[in-house]
Amino acid sequence: MCKTKKATDASEPRPVLSRSPRTRPSHPPGTQSSSVSHSAIPSSSNPTSDLYTSSLSYTKATSSGTGTSISSRTSLSSLRESLPENPHIYHISEIRAATNNFLAKRYSSSSSPSTAACWRCNLRSRDTVVFQRKFRHKIQTSQLKERLSVICRSHHMSIIKLLGASVSGDHIYLVYEFVEGSNLVDCLRNPRNPSFTVLSNWMSRMQIATDVAHGIDYVHNKTGLNLSIVHNHIKSSSIIVTEPSFNAKICHFGTAQLCGETEEEVAVETDTSKRETEIEEITEEANATSLRKLKRSDSGDRQFEGVRGYMSPEFRSSGVATQKSDVFSFGVVVLELFSGEEALKYRFDKKTGNFVRTSLMDTAEAATAEGSVGLRRWIDRRLNDSFPVDVAQKLIRLALDCVHVDPDKRPDMGRVAGKISKLYLESKRWSDNVNIP
Repeated sequence: MCKTKKATDASEPRPVLSRSPRTRPSHPPGTQSSSVSHSAIPSSSNPTSDLYTSSLSYTKATSSGTGTSISSRTSLSSLRESLPENPHIYHISEIRAATNNFLAKRYSSSSSPSTAACWRCNLRSRDTVVFQRKFRHKIQTSQLKERLSVICRSHHMSIIKLLGASVSGDHIYLVYEFVEGSNLVDCLRNPRNPSFTVLSNWMSRMQIATDVAHGIDYVHNKTGLNLSIVHNHIKSSSIIVTEPSFNAKICHFGTAQLCGETEEEVAVETDTSKRETEIEEITEEANATSLRKLKRSDSGDRQFEGVRGYMSPEFRSSGVATQKSDVFSFGVVVLELFSGEEALKYRFDKKTGNFVRTSLMDTAEAATAEGSVGLRRWIDRRLNDSFPVDVAQKLIRLALDCVHVDPDKRPDMGRVAGKISKLYLESKRWSDNVNIP
């Protein structure tokens, strides 16, 4: 792993000179000085806590006159490993060599075809996943480096870390760390066995909802950066579920900013001389690779991408990704998570000879209108009707607030994450009371 200059130049702690007997702290009668633990301290997700533990163990070692503690060395090493590293600007030759000139088998964590070319490979001794994406709006190299340094500085346990990028022509290659896990789509809907799901209890799904909510809240509000970050790729196929605790991690963080998907130029042009000529819309996940092109005129062009069922109404009309459109996508993911159904379904009506479109939002609203009876019928039956009904009602109402047609009436992700955390604690108390294995 490449270490930052500060981490590389950090020196090992030196033992403090032993104090004179008169300054040595006295111990009460019947007590002994604390002994030194020479076992390695496991790395923590909180660097501050890790640093505190390291300092504490080292103080105990020096006060007892044993010299430098082995545990302090281990703790400092684990602290350095947990610090965010500088972003890598990979040369395109490195990407070509790692992907066998892009001829290697493409990687996909889902059984459905991927919407972006992607390869799992080894780059600079790290297991990585490389995504190939096309620039929506070409940005300067200096601007790319600035954005990349800002995004790579962010770190959250529910977000898959972006390591760096490479640019070649009209394409950008985004390099993410590889996370072992399964796609949320396959966890909910196994094509080989539709009646089976690994998410067979309520708490496993609450854990995923909580992780995703806090991950998006971090992206929107808690990066500590002076810019508004939009994810723009929130969908069930962009969420990786890891074992054994069913924690969720969000993919594609930073893609919207680095590919120019949030620029103001994608807004609808009011001038009649600049009408859009082509809109590329990716269909639902079952048919994600097919593109539908709507041609209008040849005076200008506008392109945006999104997965049908997860796109907010204002995004479909303008193509401008905002934090409110992320909230809409999250609401759809929550409805999908607890119903087990796809965001959009099409059923053939034999009487009319047409396909009838069914939306999760419509079915969820109808279920909540019927009360607890309708909700129990709407929740995924593979949970065996074992869940706290009052918590489920609050959760589905919150998800419906997130998918409100008016973006101004959708809640902020900070508020959503707080409410879901409260519902998680209520679910945990319910689970402990009923003793669910």
